[in-house]
Amino acid sequence: MTSGQYIVIGGGIAGVSCVEALSYLDKDAKITLISASPLIKTVTNYVQLTQVAETFDVEEKPLSHAEENRDNVTVMQAVVESLNTQDKTLVTSDGQTVSYDKLCVCTGGKPKVIASDSPVVVGIRDTESVKDFQVKMKTARRIVIIGNGGIATELVYELEGCEVIWAIKDKSIAHTFVDAGAGEFFMEHLNKEKDKSPDGPSKRLKYTTQESQISNAGVMGGALGPDWATNVDMHGSQNISHRVHVEHQVEVRQILSQDDLDRLQASGEKQSLSPEGWTDHPSWPAYVELTNGKIYGCDLVVSATGVVPFTDTVLPGNHFELASDGGLRVNDKMETSQPHVFAAGDVCTACWEHSPHWLQMRLWTQARQMGCYAAKCMVASHSGEDVVMDFCFELFAHVTTFFRFKVVLLGKFNAQGLGDDFEILLRVSKGEEYVKAILQNGRLMGAILIGETDLEETFENLILNAIDLTPFKDNLLEPGIDIEDFFD
Repeated sequence: MTSGQYIVIGGGIAGVSCVEALSYLDKDAKITLISASPLIKTVTNYVQLTQVAETFDVEEKPLSHAEENRDNVTVMQAVVESLNTQDKTLVTSDGQTVSYDKLCVCTGGKPKVIASDSPVVVGIRDTESVKDFQVKMKTARRIVIIGNGGIATELVYELEGCEVIWAIKDKSIAHTFVDAGAGEFFMEHLNKEKDKSPDGPSKRLKYTTQESQISNAGVMGGALGPDWATNVDMHGSQNISHRVHVEHQVEVRQILSQDDLDRLQASGEKQSLSPEGWTDHPSWPAYVELTNGKIYGCDLVVSATGVVPFTDTVLPGNHFELASDGGLRVNDKMETSQPHVFAAGDVCTACWEHSPHWLQMRLWTQARQMGCYAAKCMVASHSGEDVVMDFCFELFAHVTTFFRFKVVLLGKFNAQGLGDDFEILLRVSKGEEYVKAILQNGRLMGAILIGETDLEETFENLILNAIDLTPFKDNLLEPGIDIEDFFD
């Protein structure tokens, strides 16, 4: 069997991880990475914490970095204009036609931006959007942040020099990742002075200063990596450190101009307001009306309401099957519905029968894992061999940092898909740690670990080994007890 000719579209974590794995697995192959941006995301300082849980840093490098020490890799900075899956060819924006044996689509996701035509609304997804936000932040007195996921949660904590209205549709903050109890644990840190000591958590995302040469507004760069906000200067125009007000269980009804508000006020319908103790200003560039009827004036609105798969590059003229969330459907070999076309990362939806303890979330950890596994599947498919599904898909595990606390999520950490048939064990040390274990039929199904708990490896083993914890559950979270002693 001759070596393959592989093409990977996308310079984010999934795409770069796929290229690196392909280069290692098939050293004689011809591999081409096509990226719309001159910058790619690379994984560095990789640490395997447990069998599944991992941490790593993300660094931005020039596109040419993918070729370094890899004689079989070629890079192209271009946009894919069209794809013909029948002929196994694609055409790039610079007029080149490239053929492939196997293709992997790693084009990531694009933000779901509310009122995207408004000049005061920004979406944050990639480095380019962060730079745009930084420029606008410098003159901001107050911003409104819409969303309750990872980007919103990190952003709210890192912003300084401005007032922040955080509008969330849930009952508690950071709801995408943690439960209401953990949200309450974080709330007391929302307006605290940040710990800027050198002993604090590391800043894990390093940005280069090279400017993008892509001007196409529809082109997305690679998704932001872990702890992206801690290394970015985001300071507004006010001489204040940290001031955040949360509006719970709301969405944006409309964004108003000053003229719009004046007309409504003249009719006696609407009135703008400020949180208690905040200084109001006579006028704002925009006003955000929430579904609870409150209206807040602001200089900037950040839309951080999640992403949708970015399939624009490959859909025209092809008949890819899409999942209900708009992602490219992939099977347990990362294959799409089109022959010889694979997908990995945010652009795809895992449509195989999942392990009882795994779920898909569009996170950088899964982008890396999917990219590497897709490479294995592409090489195996080309050589006519079979491949065993990677062990990382046995258990969901994600490690991140919120409010400078280490956060580890394992398995069905929010009881996803367990119905009402589960029980919760909880241990909370105010300001230090939050430990939540979810049991079903006596077996650990998921956990949330906040702080330096040192429980991730033990809990991971308990989940994977499906040990009946019924005789021990009353002591499972008791402080000072080594859980592993129960099973010696």
